[in-house]
Amino acid sequence: MSPAGLLFLLEAVLGLLGAEGMAALGLPVVARPDPYRDTLAFLLLFALLSGLEAAFARLFPGAYRATEALIREAVRTLPERALLPLAGASALAEELFFRGLLVGGLARVLPPPLAVALGAFIFALFHPVPDRRAWAYPLYVLLAGLLFGAAYLATGSLVPGLLAHYLANARALAEAKGPPSPKGRYLG
Repeated sequence: MSPAGLLFLLEAVLGLLGAEGMAALGLPVVARPDPYRDTLAFLLLFALLSGLEAAFARLFPGAYRATEALIREAVRTLPERALLPLAGASALAEELFFRGLLVGGLARVLPPPLAVALGAFIFALFHPVPDRRAWAYPLYVLLAGLLFGAAYLATGSLVPGLLAHYLANARALAEAKGPPSPKGRYLG
């Protein structure tokens, strides 16, 4: 199986587990439909993720560059036509599983802030890095997970997180496939 095929398979399994788990627990993807709220939440969430990324690039430049190198190596063999679908599959699967099933399920038995924190911690554990020089990446993922989880519980909708996650992934994959960034501009 190709690397892209393996990635899609892993995301499909994660997404199916999330969707089936949410259905079994009666957790909706969108509890209270409100396109205006979801649009504003998406824009705010994406702005916060972009700010978080910029802060990490400035505060931890060595770790940031090491993370960029890892992402660049990971996508090196992927065909360009697979990048946007992979960004979407990853965003959908991770939002369904980590925010929908995990945070949504935990929020039924734990205080919401604790559910978000625990969900973000587990989300970060699923994003390990094989290079110690990229030590800040799991911290970035943890903080991003807190933002995604808070957005989900605040809105009752996976849509803002799904859209922001997709754009962050798509930008990271596209930039990683392009020429190297002189200052470092993406985490994914």
